[in-house]
Amino acid sequence: MAYKIGEECIACGSCQPECPVEAISEGDIYVIDPEKCIECGSCADVCPVGAPKPE
Repeated sequence: MAYKIGEECIACGSCQPECPVEAISEGDIYVIDPEKCIECGSCADVCPVGAPKPE
């Protein structure tokens, strides 16, 4: 089950460098490519607002 970034994302960018497979792209809110996501949870571990959650 891939992670998905929710509406609470503040686009701080802390998650993007943590992704080992570069599945996160920048935007108004960041987006995780479910095809690339390996469900490691690294993004959720560093997010200050808890935006990434398992789908």
